[in-house]
Amino acid sequence: MIPVMLDPARLRIGLVGHGALAVRRLAWFQALGATPEIFSDNPSPEFLAVAGDQLIPRLPDAGDLSALDLLWIADLGPWAAAELTVLARAAKVIVNVEDDLANCDFHTPAVVTRGRLVLAAGTGGASPAVAQAVRAKLEEAFPPGWGDALEDIASARARLRDSGAPMAEVAADARARLAAAKLI
Repeated sequence: MIPVMLDPARLRIGLVGHGALAVRRLAWFQALGATPEIFSDNPSPEFLAVAGDQLIPRLPDAGDLSALDLLWIADLGPWAAAELTVLARAAKVIVNVEDDLANCDFHTPAVVTRGRLVLAAGTGGASPAVAQAVRAKLEEAFPPGWGDALEDIASARARLRDSGAPMAEVAADARARLAAAKLI
């Protein structure tokens, strides 16, 4: 696995689904500041309520897919998910089908966010339960104060860089600020 962080403001993301898994994935996107294009040919009442007027009431076609960079598929039957995966890959879209390793080009990690600090745990699809357990440990190890500390460090970093400070000084300042906040 190659871990990366993707900027949702620079990518077109699609979500296709029907029910509880699609609702969960949409909430995950929203928490991370992403606004995927949402498709469903048979949304559950809950998914319809959460997606609202952003829902496109059909499955994506080849034209829709060609405009996307990433596609998550949740709650579709295996035949529909496999067919959509083939179409997406033909359009050079990378795909994740929830709980279907054979149709995944990438895996979605368990994520902890503390402001702009994003911590992720993944198992390459081997065990989502293990990734969730690791996420719980990360939540304990990195309390919410990390978000505020990062903002302070980012501001100080910008000032130090503007003043021509060497990287070693910038790094030392960051560590000192983390220590002052009792985070390390």
